[in-house]
Amino acid sequence: MQVAIPLFPRFTALDAVGPYEVLQRIPELDVVFVGHRRGEVRSDNGMLGLLCDARLDEVTRPDVVVVPGGIGTRTLLDDAELLDWLRSVHDHTRFTTSVCTGSLLLAAAGLLDGLTATTHWGAVELLEHLGARYVEQRVVEHLPRRIVTSAGVSSGIDMALRLVELLVDTETAQAAQLLIEYDPQPPFDSGSLAKAGEAVRDRAAALRR
Repeated sequence: MQVAIPLFPRFTALDAVGPYEVLQRIPELDVVFVGHRRGEVRSDNGMLGLLCDARLDEVTRPDVVVVPGGIGTRTLLDDAELLDWLRSVHDHTRFTTSVCTGSLLLAAAGLLDGLTATTHWGAVELLEHLGARYVEQRVVEHLPRRIVTSAGVSSGIDMALRLVELLVDTETAQAAQLLIEYDPQPPFDSGSLAKAGEAVRDRAAALRR
């Protein structure tokens, strides 16, 4: 099964690399980074580059699509090539998914119209403007529609483990979790708006600028 992860300038690194680390460990899955053109694409802060191994028009029937987020999504909301590709491949995917603000691109392609979905907390208003209905959940599934969205950044790992369960089986998903030693025990409990105090929320907003 082929998993396509589209890259674009100013993507958020963990949005792509988190799911990649889970999915590439499964022998049944072949992960490919795709983009408008082959070659290096730099992340949102410009510090990290990943390589697109194929153009969008070279990957026409992936089994799974994982769309990462990042500030670069904002300039792609009217990008006909990418949005047409998302609509076209979704006709054949087993699952079309997003991490963080990657859901904005699914929404812009019309794939989330009227559906509940999630995204990074800083993009809720824009997601709803694009036709989705935001819910504050880490992973939101619409399995009959073959759509899965995940919230900000790190939630892509959770979603990828769920995808392994759906595509292969539960034991394999648990094995993948063990392989990456994903056993979160953070030193703080401020990983969602509901848990973070006002001062932490203000500091986070300042760091996003």
